[in-house]
Amino acid sequence: MAPLITINNHTTASFPRPHILYTVQVTLDGKQSVVPRRYSEFIALHGIRPSYLVAQMDAHHDYHDYIATLKDPFTLPPKRLLSTSFIPSAWVDDTLIAERKAGLTEYLSDLLKSADYKNAPVLLDFLTADDARVSPRFDVEDAIPSTLSRKTALNLDIDSGGEVDAAATPIAAAYYVDWAAGSFPPETLNFSKFDILFFAFATPNSSSTLSFGSGSQAILKRLATAAHKSGKGTKVVLSIGGWGGCKYFSSSCSTSANRTKLVNSIKSTISANGLDGIDLDWEYPNSPGAGQPFSSADSANLLSLLKSLRSALGSSKIISAAVPHLPWLGSNGSPLKDVSAYAAQMTYANIMNYDVWGASSSPGPNAPLGNLCGTSKQPKASAQAGLAQWKAAGFPASKLLLGLPLYGYVSQSTKNVLTGSLLPSSDMLLLQQTELPSVTESTVDGPVEFPPTDSQPTPESDDSDEAKPELLASESERDIHFLNGSHARSKEVNAVAANANLTSWWGQQIPFSAIVKSGALVKGSDGNYRQGGGFTMGWDDCSDTPFLFNTAQRTVVTYDDTWSLADKARFAKQNGMAGCFTWSLNQDDGLTLQNVIRKNLGK
Repeated sequence: MAPLITINNHTTASFPRPHILYTVQVTLDGKQSVVPRRYSEFIALHGIRPSYLVAQMDAHHDYHDYIATLKDPFTLPPKRLLSTSFIPSAWVDDTLIAERKAGLTEYLSDLLKSADYKNAPVLLDFLTADDARVSPRFDVEDAIPSTLSRKTALNLDIDSGGEVDAAATPIAAAYYVDWAAGSFPPETLNFSKFDILFFAFATPNSSSTLSFGSGSQAILKRLATAAHKSGKGTKVVLSIGGWGGCKYFSSSCSTSANRTKLVNSIKSTISANGLDGIDLDWEYPNSPGAGQPFSSADSANLLSLLKSLRSALGSSKIISAAVPHLPWLGSNGSPLKDVSAYAAQMTYANIMNYDVWGASSSPGPNAPLGNLCGTSKQPKASAQAGLAQWKAAGFPASKLLLGLPLYGYVSQSTKNVLTGSLLPSSDMLLLQQTELPSVTESTVDGPVEFPPTDSQPTPESDDSDEAKPELLASESERDIHFLNGSHARSKEVNAVAANANLTSWWGQQIPFSAIVKSGALVKGSDGNYRQGGGFTMGWDDCSDTPFLFNTAQRTVVTYDDTWSLADKARFAKQNGMAGCFTWSLNQDDGLTLQNVIRKNLGK
């Protein structure tokens, strides 16, 4: 019986980075086997084996200990990802995978028809062995196209065979909201600053299809067109749901028929608008969220939806979800303990590390890095906790994006410390102080790292004649920056109007750009921000976030700045996370915060 080879299917794997495994089904001598193979393994089988391996194999006759090759005359489907004629839009095109399935099938069939190669031990080993084989090093051509930017691929070390480092450059992403199109037209964006733009929002409707607000879909199409025309490799992903937009999420996922309608609607929307994937912002399964209906079966139905989406969209499209600090609630109302099945279908989970503490008479941090003093009233709600909790449930750090807010909250309050710090004001890093406390080491549970203090932005040089205080060795560059920049009352700060009034923002979120516009924050020549307009700047060591207060105005502003965002980005990078995203790009002071995030991600 002639050998039969088929490669009709493929799967994906996440280690050492997201890649494609082609499912080789072979019937040989009446026996059937199924083996997963990367494209680079076919290249290794086909290529020229180094002479020193030939000598070793001849001496030991152990074909399982070496990456063996045939040096055959047959043709493999060509390499595509590093081709100079490669069109950026093709990076998310399933045509590439289909081409390889057909080409690899033909290649193996040619080998098995050849009297010279069909009985070669290395070929039989390739078709039947699995765990015993030694796989070749991971190659750029193995990657799922949608997870590898053109810039990253073209910057690879070609001499090393285009190998991709498992610790690939983290992603800098952002949410683009449709209501910002007037002030931030898609055509004017600097796409080189964003690897992924999540467009917010479309919403599931009562028919289990997608609805758009007035003019929103047109803006989405403009964004996708502008991004792809830019040639920067920026991917545009549609986000569906959002706080207040999840009324029909549960019902749209409740039955197989409804899920099919939703998946078909998503797929057609992606195709019609030239999108690179879908982001599910369901807030939240088995939870009332903003008051929407929910069910104990929500999380199970979400997994079924993800599987259907992956099957319908293929491996090249991004499938992500905006998630809270803890995994989704299971049927028992508790966070799921194992989300690995979800992770297998998803490209990213976007941890929303913000809104931890809103406006309050006793303000707290909006987006804490961690429970660094062990005094937080919400110890499970921080960047450190979110990463640890999702990892413990089986979601790889390499698929987790850390959410960073470009906004804060304005509270009507006379407090000059943040709730949860439990430290007197003399122990806070207040800018009007002439002495600084020593920096307490972070107390962190779990296998995560925090950025060293020397990773901060460079402090501004101070040319004033005022004598500088002697600094303790334990003080960070940020401490030095705050003391010199504020105690000396820099000329830039003095140039600001005496009073910045933020009382009209009481009880609300405030964009970072609005804080700056008010004069409560003033940008220095070093790119960092200081107090202004009658406000005093404080630093909460327990959450690693800044805040502003004006006791006479009874106003406290909790927010993130260049220092705290740099720390969070460094945290994500050092702990092997996929990168960071911001909510939302229109709230930045130009590109100042995005640039700081990118720099500290190593981009």
